[in-house]
Amino acid sequence: MSGAEFLMAINFAIASLLAASFIAIALYDRTRIAAKHFAGAYVLGAAYFGVEFLIPMFTGGNRTVLVGYALFLGALVVFNRGLARLYRVRMPWKVIAAIFIISIATKVASDQLPRESFTRMVIYQMPYFVMQAIGAGIIFLSAKRRPTDLVLAALLTVTSIHYIMKPAVALQTGGVGASPSHYASTLYAFIGQTTGAVLSVAVALLLMVILVRDLLAEITMKSETDPLSGLFNRRGFELRFERLMQETEAKGLPISLVLCDLDHFKAVNDTHGHAGGDRVITAFADALREATLPGHVVARIGGEEFAIVLPGCNLAAARLFAESVRLRMEKMKVETMPAEARFTASFGVAERSRDETSEHVHYRADAALYQAKDAGRDRVRASRADGTRTGLMIADTTPDERPAARSM
Repeated sequence: MSGAEFLMAINFAIASLLAASFIAIALYDRTRIAAKHFAGAYVLGAAYFGVEFLIPMFTGGNRTVLVGYALFLGALVVFNRGLARLYRVRMPWKVIAAIFIISIATKVASDQLPRESFTRMVIYQMPYFVMQAIGAGIIFLSAKRRPTDLVLAALLTVTSIHYIMKPAVALQTGGVGASPSHYASTLYAFIGQTTGAVLSVAVALLLMVILVRDLLAEITMKSETDPLSGLFNRRGFELRFERLMQETEAKGLPISLVLCDLDHFKAVNDTHGHAGGDRVITAFADALREATLPGHVVARIGGEEFAIVLPGCNLAAARLFAESVRLRMEKMKVETMPAEARFTASFGVAERSRDETSEHVHYRADAALYQAKDAGRDRVRASRADGTRTGLMIADTTPDERPAARSM
């Protein structure tokens, strides 16, 4: 067995193991469709190495080479499909299909050229170059371009260049062999199989890192997200509030906290059932989400209690925000509820003072919220620190002091 044949066997084993690894990721989380495509790509890659290994056993071998060629090209197509799913980029199917068909046709036509022809070798490698370049382009076109993703795109770019450089390498190393059966005994085959194996393993390992990274990020997000409202839960809120306090303090910007509580929520559950109560929570969460801007943090921190962190907003701006949400609720419609059903909420607002802890800001906003509820609900109260750690001055900020509307 030649060195190149030994490497083919090693490459077959590596591709099979990588396919099994991607299958394991896909089985762990069946929503990871991209992992299934990567597994399929490496299965086709393993089949390609198997065919390459068997070529010396066939006389002539051109048909066997064509089968291997189609398998590897197909592996790159499936691989790019996986990238498109992973990075949420539309797959250019018409372009891909045209490249695949034209590549097979030109491969068959180029078999009439001398085997050592540079043109023939370029025709053979060009589709691989284009397919791998498309893979890199998919990543560059995506919105998700973190450092690891850019490294993968760069690695795919190197891989694509490696394909187009192979004809020159063949000329410098003595050629591709007098026939397909002689390919495995050439220095070119040894170099090609070695570089191919290194790049293939590097790409696969980086892909696994990215898949696991995304999986862990999703698990973390789920642990910090309230399943009913889709907002952050208390854990997600506290982590982000602390981080935003540090960021705004470093920039010298204000930050405010708004706490809000749906009024008479027990009556809502008693009247409309818990399913109805859930729909009210979902509708209110949607109203909060629509009212906030990117960079704001919205969370459901209790049964009917919500929190909004407003970085860059002082007390006056936070009060206006709370008032806008309160007014928005007058038009809030809840699915399956009577058209005349009205739901209200009470709001407490506090701006962080210098060196104040998140717990104390939360305490002041909560105190303001209870003042709003004690004053009749459906209103906003704001808390201003009086310069001490514990002093509070509760200021009524609801411009309309009409009696609060009762929720059904």
